[in-house]
Amino acid sequence: MVTINVAVLLVVIVIWRLRRRTEARSRFDEKLTVVIVLASGVLIAPTPVGEGIVNVPGQVASGVTQAGR
Repeated sequence: MVTINVAVLLVVIVIWRLRRRTEARSRFDEKLTVVIVLASGVLIAPTPVGEGIVNVPGQVASGVTQAGR
């Protein structure tokens, strides 16, 4: 439960940071955003939500493969 709350907080921070103008960002800001995105990905991955996100592209690829036969 705590993992999801921290992950949601990081997602909100990423969305807030990405809303800023591109010209106003420094290299440090861009690197910090990348680190936050990676951290949120690590927190979300082992949760059921993360597993569902990973399963969707696999199911789409499987459907495309079966449709091509």
